[in-house]
Amino acid sequence: MSEEGTVRRSISIRLIRHAESRNNQVYGEARKLFRGGTPDFDLQGWLKYVDDHRSADPGLSEVGKIQAKKLSEYLETHLINQASRPVRFVVSPMRRTIETIVPTLEALNKNNDGAMSSDSSACEVMINGFYFESEGCHIREKVEPGMNASEINASLLNPAGVNDASFLGFQSGEENGWYAHGKGPETRPESEERAAKFYMWMMEYLDQQLSEDKDVHDIFDAGVTLPGEENEKCHDRLAKKNRRRRTAIFVGHGDFMSLVLKRIVAGFGHAVEKEAVPHRSAFVHYNTGITELEYFGNGRFLVMSQNHIPHLSGPDGCYITGGSLKDGWSYLMPGDGCLDSEVSVAFSDEVQPHVHEQTEALRSLYLSKKNKKTEDTDNTNTIIVVKRGLQVIGCASLNEKTGRLSDVVVKPSARRRQVGRSLIEAVKNHAKASNIKKLVAQPDTADGKVLFEKMGFSAVDGDNSDGPYSSEIVRMECKL
Repeated sequence: MSEEGTVRRSISIRLIRHAESRNNQVYGEARKLFRGGTPDFDLQGWLKYVDDHRSADPGLSEVGKIQAKKLSEYLETHLINQASRPVRFVVSPMRRTIETIVPTLEALNKNNDGAMSSDSSACEVMINGFYFESEGCHIREKVEPGMNASEINASLLNPAGVNDASFLGFQSGEENGWYAHGKGPETRPESEERAAKFYMWMMEYLDQQLSEDKDVHDIFDAGVTLPGEENEKCHDRLAKKNRRRRTAIFVGHGDFMSLVLKRIVAGFGHAVEKEAVPHRSAFVHYNTGITELEYFGNGRFLVMSQNHIPHLSGPDGCYITGGSLKDGWSYLMPGDGCLDSEVSVAFSDEVQPHVHEQTEALRSLYLSKKNKKTEDTDNTNTIIVVKRGLQVIGCASLNEKTGRLSDVVVKPSARRRQVGRSLIEAVKNHAKASNIKKLVAQPDTADGKVLFEKMGFSAVDGDNSDGPYSSEIVRMECKL
């Protein structure tokens, strides 16, 4: 909602995955033929079948061609009724993405009589060489250069009525294939690096449009209702709208779009995974699945909907493919063995925001109310955290002045996995390095007392009422 006197100008964006490719079809056939995912899985048979049938840069399958046509029918109505001209298309250089959007380009470029128009103002097409799928273009580990600009124009774009497409990111030049620079299949870190590059370029591309003359007719605050718009249904993507909006369509790939979307959702923080470790989070897209975003400039995105497929099912059948766990998405999740526990130590005012948020949530959920402290909150507190991947599974606070160890908490699902032991061991090591001679703790459960005893703490006689603790809590010390 807009605050009074505030104008929030935005551009409407669609991220669309390509339709089913022949490679998608090959993998599906291999899964059925060689019993993928079952105890009888024939790995060697699966590998040979894929090796014999996979292409470096495939076109669409027969189902994919139907999906592309249905996408076109949906987008044509949507864009004619709600988008200004030209509609801006940013497309991967891979054949399957271009073939996916060609029917839409043809529909938008036709005259009312069905003939191809000589007016090129309907569409603005950019083939972006940074937007290809993870791993690049290769067959049997051997690099294929992919199509160059002339080949893309002649075989795909010109027949669709696009005669002035622009090309960007062809690193060996437009006269060479878009992957001519490749040295082999792209590695995961290289895909992450390229996703950061594309994300940065994408924001600049959109920022430049938003920085145009403020009176530009198709960039406005879409959250404001003007006279004549009272009865418009905001959720209806096919109905005519009074004001047509500037719209950018990005046609790409499931995995690489997931890398980009992670950066969009996370902003500039905490999106990159460890080298050689698969995603700990990912965005799934069906073939021709549509994710709708609004861009407000300066890196501000609003996710309106994700993986929307209103065009793939109807009276003539269901053509939904490519978005199930059996389509390979589950393999983006790392196995437990990849998620080693990591211990980090930092002063409380230096803790990363996402770590601070998780530690506060852990304390709120799992610390006994009688053991929640209000003291020792200055910046001399040290926070010790155990993480598994990007998830905090245990934490503790150490006061550097008094040696008091407090707020020790481990997620229930991680207990009995040596997390508590790792946490306290890290505290002791840090305390020794900081010349702290004695640690003091007051566990409030029997299990906590047992853990501290195993880590060298012993109960201390005397007054246990120090601070806000209950007298039932045992005071324990450990000399270093």
